[in-house]
Parts: sequence; structure tokens; C-alpha cells
Amino acid sequence: MVSPPPGAAAAAAPARLCVGPGPRPLMGSQGHPGPPGNCGPGEGEGGEARKLQEGRVARGKRRKGKGKGKAGAGQGGRGSGAEGNPGPQKAKEAAGLGAEAGASAGPGEEGEGCGSVEERERRIVRGDAGSAGAGKEARGRGDGKKEEWRVRPGRREDARPGRAQGRGGQAWGCIAGAGAAGEAMAAATEEEAAAREPAGRPAAGPALLRLPEELLLLICSYLDMRALGRLAQVCRWLRRFTSCDLLWRRIARASLNSGFTRLGTDLMANVPVKERVKVSQNWRLGRCREGILLKWRCSQMPWMQLEGDSLYISQANFILAYQFRPDGASLNRRPLGVFAGHDEDVCHFVLANSHIISAGGDGKIGVHKIHSTFTVKYLAHEQEVNCVDCRGGIIVSGSRDRTAKVWPLASGRLGQCLHTIQTEDRVWSIAINPLLSGQLMMHLGSDFPPGAGVLDVMYESPSTLLSCGYDTYVRYWDLRASVRKCVMEWEEPHDSTLYCLQTDGNHLLATGSSYYGVVRLWDRRQRACLHAFPLTSTPLSSPVYCLRFTTKHLYAALSYNLHVLDFQNP
Repeated sequence: MVSPPPGAAAAAAPARLCVGPGPRPLMGSQGHPGPPGNCGPGEGEGGEARKLQEGRVARGKRRKGKGKGKAGAGQGGRGSGAEGNPGPQKAKEAAGLGAEAGASAGPGEEGEGCGSVEERERRIVRGDAGSAGAGKEARGRGDGKKEEWRVRPGRREDARPGRAQGRGGQAWGCIAGAGAAGEAMAAATEEEAAAREPAGRPAAGPALLRLPEELLLLICSYLDMRALGRLAQVCRWLRRFTSCDLLWRRIARASLNSGFTRLGTDLMANVPVKERVKVSQNWRLGRCREGILLKWRCSQMPWMQLEGDSLYISQANFILAYQFRPDGASLNRRPLGVFAGHDEDVCHFVLANSHIISAGGDGKIGVHKIHSTFTVKYLAHEQEVNCVDCRGGIIVSGSRDRTAKVWPLASGRLGQCLHTIQTEDRVWSIAINPLLSGQLMMHLGSDFPPGAGVLDVMYESPSTLLSCGYDTYVRYWDLRASVRKCVMEWEEPHDSTLYCLQTDGNHLLATGSSYYGVVRLWDRRQRACLHAFPLTSTPLSSPVYCLRFTTKHLYAALSYNLHVLDFQNP
């Protein structure tokens, strides 16, 4: 609200109210200010003053036309008679009438009418930008004392329109513009807040939406993945409702590599099940993006392990620890730690109880603490140690010397052999039963051809395990059914030796072949291979010595490179 000085309202009461730029004082031919005009600019005594005024009006029209109706609020002109003394009453009347003429001529045409209050308010908003320039020019050319105006907070804009004159029109224009912008900003803020808020259940709609949530949850549990996706497109409430983990657990357990074991254990409870099912479809369809994480200058036989956001990989006689970047498809180039101690290459290692237990070609076993520099190595076998495993404070190692030995992990008893198992051939792979029996209980299989060595073996449960090796087969054993014959087997299509295998504990199986770095994915519910990914070309043919995977990425270690297959962002 704009309030003029005391007495100004009474002086302006007889005149019709308009808001616009005020007239400028003109000099007559004798150098004296001319008398105030009637609803227009003041006129001097000579004809030259009139011509000068007409030129100024024409220039004002051009400026107002370019500014799309710059009908701002200037300061009314003041003048006196022949004496040249200020006449406050007449000057104020001229100010009101001059503002009326300026407001009517604001859109770009000359006029004397004032219009309705609504039209004046529209002209005030349109002429806000141009009013500042017009007001400055009027104030610069005026010779009277500037009147001070103040804005009274807490008043409505249209409460007392009679006070809108002189510079008050400019102030009202600013207030009107600020109000419109504030309302727009408030509306935008409300829309953003509504978008962020969870969608409530629609008040009206199909009868399905009015059912209790428990009953609707039961009905949706019979839907497949595609039907749930279509239902989520109906409205925001159903999209939120169909994202419930309970609806997707059944679908996830039937999917590949979704983080659920065969017994239903959720290995990744912190990740929404729906998101895991989406990535699982890329595993099923073989959609992935290939990349290289590390390279070596000379040929290696690397082994690796994953733990959290860290990767441990052997290179020659060292074990290096790297940290994954947040995307999981790249590594920080600077290793977190380097673990040494072997005189020859590291053949195998495992992670257990914050320790790294490594087996070397020098016949020694190394024990390294991950978060310290503690390292102990001791002579374990007469020849190279090919494999090692650790569980429950017990270390078991296998060697080319046809023996398997049991060792304690306790710091005070490191290097003390607890038990030695004689075998008929070299020991290439070893795994400890989760029940920690510690005894040779049985021999698996019979009538194997010569050289059908087992290169990798892993337990899924105390009674089931998987194996692969030189005979190009992956075999699934169930000790409760038979120890002489496997319950299921998968054959490598190209008769290649299988160096390593990995499983998600449910339906997915991955193997690494000896030629061309081929990684194969298998659905254990089928006999045929699901997908094959050759990672090397003919000149650089290399076996896949080791592979590991998560629900989003697969990592394969070859002779010269460490490869990654990104199934999250194919």
C-alpha cells in the first residue's frame, strides 16, 4: 500500500484518479515555468515551448511503444505563475491530471481518459518495467522538492485506490508484479511437494482398488512379472503397491542370480527385490557390457576373491587388494594393500576370519592379516601347493606331492600339521565340508577316464557340491542319493577343459574354459548352455583361471587381463 504525504489526498480528491507518469515542468519563452495544464502537460507562454513539448511527447510515445506500454508512475510536475514561486495546491492537481493522461496514453496512443480501476491495474502490471525509466527522467527534470513516499505493510492492493498517484503508481505496479510472481512460485512449490509425497489410494475407481490391501496382495501374488509391470502403470498408488518385496520374492527365486539361494535365503536384503529382478533379465538374455579392469605385461595364472567392495587378486608372488568404485565396473588404480611372502607364484588363496591364506609354488603356506602387516609363512609340502581352503579355524592344503594336510589357524599353533591324508594322484582342488568332519569319508564317482582330474570343486550345502575339470563336464553331486554317480551333469560344447566354476546357490552356473577365454552361463534347469562370452581372440588365447560374480557384474581373470561383464548397464 502506498501512502502520500499528509494533505496530498485532500488535494487530489477533486481530480479523477489515474496512475501513470507525471508531466514534466516546461520553461516558457521568457524562462519562467508555465502554468499547470488540464489533464496534460503544462504549457508555457511562447510557441517554442509548445513545439518542445510536442517533440517530447512524440519521443515518449516511441519509447512507450517499444516497451509495450511503459505506463509507469512518474512524479507530477509543479509550477507557479509569473512569479516563479511554487504553488503546491495547483501542482498537485496537475500531478493527478497529468498522471491520468500518462496512464491513458500508456499503451502507445495519446488520450485523456482514465478508464476503469481494472484497466488501470492491468496497465500498472504491464507498465512496471517501463515506469522506472520514465520516473527517473521526470524526477531528474523536476525543479521542486522531492516528496517522500512510504509503503505501509499489511494493506491490500485495492484497499484504497484513491492514493495511487505520482510515484505511488510505480510502487503499486511493483507490488502487483511481486504478488503474481509469488503466487506462481507458491503453485510450483505445491506441485513439487505433491510429486514427492507418496501417492494415496484413489478415492474413486474400479472395485479392485477398494479392496483391503491384504486381499489385493493375495490377488497380485498370482501375477507374473509382465502383469505386475503393466499393473504398475495404472496409477501412482498401484506403482508403489506393486513394488512391495513380498510380490517379487516368488519371481526372484525363480530368476537367475537374483540374490536368493535354493533354500530361500536372501543374500542381499538391502537391495529392493524388484530391482534385482530387472537385472536378472539381463543375465537371462545375455545382455551385458564388456570391459577390462587390469592388464599385465607378462603371462600370469591369477586367482581372485571378492569381499564387500574390495577385490583381491594374485599377480606373480604378490596378492593385491583393490577397491571398487561405486559403479562396480571399475577399480581405483591405487591398490589398498600388497601382501607378499612367497618366493614363487601364488597358486591359490582364500579369505577367512580377516586373514588371507595363500598357497605358493615354493611349497609354503602364507598367513596374512588383512588390516595389518602381520605375515607368517611356513613350509607345508615338498612340492608346490596347488590349492588351499579354510573354515572354522582349520586350514586344509593340497599339493603335487599327492598329499592333503590339515593345519590350525590359531596364531600359537601355525605350522603344526594336525593330519596328513595320502592320495593316489596330485591334488588339484580342495574344499572343506561345512560340517567340518575333517576325515576322508568317501570317493566320488567311478570309471573316470585317465587324466580326468578335478580342477575346481565347491560345496553348496553339507550334502551337495559341484565339480569341473579336464573331462569337460560340470557335475552336480548329492551325497544323500549316491556317491558313485552324479545327479546331473553339463557338458562343455567345444570339449574344452573347465578350469573354474561359480554358482549363485540357486539356478545360475558360470564356468571358465581353457580356450579363447570363454565364459559360459548355464541355467541348471536346462541341459544346454545359455550364453557364451569369448573374452580373447586367437593370437591371445588364454584359459579363464578364475571367475567371480555378483548380482550385477561378472569378473574373469585371464593370462593378461582382468575382464568385467556389466549386466546392470548393458
